[in-house]
Amino acid sequence: MNRRDFLHTLAATTAGTALVGWSGAASSVVTAAIRGVQLGVQSYSFRDLELAAAVDAMATLGIETCELWAGHVQRPNKEPATAEDFQQAKALFDKAGVAIHAFNGQFSPDATDEELARTFEFARALGVTLVTTSTKVSLARRIGPLARKADMVVAYHNHSRIGNDETATPDDFARAQELGGDAIKINLDIGHFVAANFDPVAFLEEHHADVLALHIKDRRRDQGDNVPFGEGDTPITEVLQLVREGGWPIQANIEYEYKGTDTVAEVRRCLDYCRKALES
Repeated sequence: MNRRDFLHTLAATTAGTALVGWSGAASSVVTAAIRGVQLGVQSYSFRDLELAAAVDAMATLGIETCELWAGHVQRPNKEPATAEDFQQAKALFDKAGVAIHAFNGQFSPDATDEELARTFEFARALGVTLVTTSTKVSLARRIGPLARKADMVVAYHNHSRIGNDETATPDDFARAQELGGDAIKINLDIGHFVAANFDPVAFLEEHHADVLALHIKDRRRDQGDNVPFGEGDTPITEVLQLVREGGWPIQANIEYEYKGTDTVAEVRRCLDYCRKALES
C-alpha cells in the first residue's frame, strides 16, 4: 500500500469505523451508533468543567466518543503540556468508557516545525490518528508534510470569519487541501458554515468523501448567534439524515456553544434533539 492509499484508508477509518481497539470503550462505541451515525461530543462543550468532571459528565449522559479539546489538558500554571499529560488524560477516558476519536490540536502560524510536530506527539499519546484544528489556510503547506510523516490526518475546522487567511468558505477548504495534499481533510462545523451563508447539505453532497467529522451546532445566517438546537437556520436534522442515508463514515460531534443555564442539562438537550433526528 502506498502512502496515498494509506492516507485514504486512514481518513475513512478515523471518522468512526475504526474506533474498535482504540480504547477500552471500543465495543460499546460500536453499538452506540444511532442508525449507523456515530454521535459524540466536542469536549469544548464542557469548557466550564475540569477534565475529570467533563469525562464524568460524558459518561453520565451516555456519550461514548469524543473529540478532545486541547484546552482540557492545559496545565493550571500555563506551562506547556507534555505527552505524559495526554496519556493521563486518556486514562481518565478509558476508565469512564469514553473513546477519544480525535484530538482538537492547536497549530500556530508562528510555531517552528518542531512545535507543530508536537501536536502529533500528543495525538499519538491519546491513541488517535486524526487531528482537528482551526488555523490559517496557508499553514496547511507546512502541516501536510508533518502529518504525512506522522502517518496522521489533519481535518481543518471552519469558523464564520471570511478573509484574512481564515478557514470559512468552500474555497478555503479547497485551498488548504491543495496546499497540504492528501493529509488534509475537513471537520465541517455546520453552524458556522450557515452563519457564513453557506449550505452544509450541498457541501456534504459534493465533498462528503473529504469530511471526516462534523461539529453540530445551530446558528442563524448572516453571522447570527448560536442558539438552542432547532431555533436557528442550521439544517441539523437534514444533515444528520443525509449522513445516515449516505452511509458515510462521518463522526457527528455536538458542540454546545449557545448561552444556557446548566452545561450538562443543555448537552443532554442537544443529544436528545440529534437522536430524534436520526431515529425519525
